[in-house]
Amino acid sequence: MTRHVRSAIVAAAVATFIVGCSPAPSEQSPADRFAKDPAAVKRGKGIFVGTCAAYCHSLKKDNRDAPYLFDCEWLHGGSDAEIHNTIVNGVPGTRMVGFGNGFPQGDDDAWRVIAFLKTNRESCGAP
Repeated sequence: MTRHVRSAIVAAAVATFIVGCSPAPSEQSPADRFAKDPAAVKRGKGIFVGTCAAYCHSLKKDNRDAPYLFDCEWLHGGSDAEIHNTIVNGVPGTRMVGFGNGFPQGDDDAWRVIAFLKTNRESCGAP
């Protein structure tokens, strides 16, 4: 085996390892994409303040009966998909109504709210 062939095999193996360790774009949620866009996070905050915080949740810890959403305790799942499900479908038997696609820009606005929550969440000890 020539040195060039060996180098090509090593380079291909390293590239495969690097690509394999990186999350595929399709594995990222829309919230991850919106979290990189300051305007989207700002819109998410505006929606949260105008809907969620205006009636139930709060931007700071207080004695409301709705959960504080900026800590590490998520009652109905803390993954982006679980949070999205809670926002869109609500939680049966609670005051958490489902917003469906009732936001001005539909489902994208739900993902912007999640991006806002994620970018303002307290550190949960995860790397």
